[in-house]
Amino acid sequence: MTVAPTSTHRRAAIVVALVALAACAPLLLLVDRAEAISPLTGVLSVCAVGSVLFASKWDSAVQISAAFVCFMVAVAFVGPLGAFIVAVASEVGAWAIQRYPLAVLPINTAGSAVPTLLAAVAFNALAGERLDPVVGDIVALAVVAVGFLALNFVLLRSLAVLLYGGRLREALHHPRELLPSLALTVALTLAIAGVIARLDLAASLFVILIIVAFNYMSRLVVIARQRAGQYAALSWGVLSALVRSLDRRDGRTARHSAAVAAFARDIAVECGMSERDAELAHTSGLLHDIGRFALPDRVMERQGTLTEDDWEAIRLHPELGADMLKDLGVYGPVAQIVRAHHERIDGRGYPDRTKGDEIPQIARIVAVAEVYDTLTAHDTYRDRMTSFQAITELRRVGGSQLDERYVEALASLLTGRGMDYRHADGADFDTELQIHGRIADSVSTDSVASSGLGALASKPPRR
Repeated sequence: MTVAPTSTHRRAAIVVALVALAACAPLLLLVDRAEAISPLTGVLSVCAVGSVLFASKWDSAVQISAAFVCFMVAVAFVGPLGAFIVAVASEVGAWAIQRYPLAVLPINTAGSAVPTLLAAVAFNALAGERLDPVVGDIVALAVVAVGFLALNFVLLRSLAVLLYGGRLREALHHPRELLPSLALTVALTLAIAGVIARLDLAASLFVILIIVAFNYMSRLVVIARQRAGQYAALSWGVLSALVRSLDRRDGRTARHSAAVAAFARDIAVECGMSERDAELAHTSGLLHDIGRFALPDRVMERQGTLTEDDWEAIRLHPELGADMLKDLGVYGPVAQIVRAHHERIDGRGYPDRTKGDEIPQIARIVAVAEVYDTLTAHDTYRDRMTSFQAITELRRVGGSQLDERYVEALASLLTGRGMDYRHADGADFDTELQIHGRIADSVSTDSVASSGLGALASKPPRR
């Protein structure tokens, strides 16, 4: 279902939030109010306000903060009314400082306070009024914590769709990369609750330090992720622009790069390599000739007899391409593979004259893919060969120029494939590039994998 934001939808979002908050009143009248007025309630309220103020955006409708930890500690020790107060205080306090539009306040408050109250009531039913450091109570707190996260996410995402429009199905699609952080968040919350159960209010200072540090680290992780995304977008944008510029000088560059990438990935898969290595082969194939920027125009245009200086320039392009990739921050193995893709098994290649197994495995795969496409493509500077003739030629130089294992893997791969595949005349650079996926992969490789902590507090944008 797609919702286009209208004034009616916005009012409906606010009304739903206010009704949800009003529905909490009967529950609040029935619960014990003795635990609500305690120093720990005040401490947790202050920490929750600070957590919301310094939350980090994951995307346009999800923020990461440590407020969840405050809410669950309140659930475990100050009862339903105290937990409700902490949740409401977190949003009202943050709004009083940030002064975002008042219409958003009831939505944020309902998204935090309603799940917190229900979690506290459920915890009382499962474990009693206060957490004891026993397995049963810890399990009960874990269960209600997971329930809070689910209800918090669904409630706020649904209200955000009413408020700002969008597709409900897409809004409710949870970012999977957050799940490990959420699991660690729940575990950390249980650990803090266990410490407080044993040390009582003496642990309050410890709680404050943990929550502040937790929130700060989460903020740093998200900032690092955003910066990595920006840098990856810049790097891949520059690289794709360079390949297209090369294609203007030599009309076969983009098609050839796409073909080598596709063949290299498929050879890696045929050899049983991991998905990660197959994608590395694909990326290296796309970028293997990036160093050809160093070639003179007459070489690129393939006109006339090449001089010795021209051949010297040709032999430099793997090294220059590798240096370019390292300078642009593309992860290291690609640069190493690009540097080595013209090395030979017998050690007579360039630029480093490495041989045999000293040549990176994927560089040997890219070499096979490149030679095959050069022999079979319509836009090559050689007489075009059939697929059978090309494989025969590759087998002839197997063991000297090329790695025989990957020649045979390509031969096996081509068996039964159609002419469009065997002669990759229609290979498309943009299709193989899929730049958005490569940016996301760069971010997950460089940033998200290092994120160990994160707490979820889903919020509509505070517009």
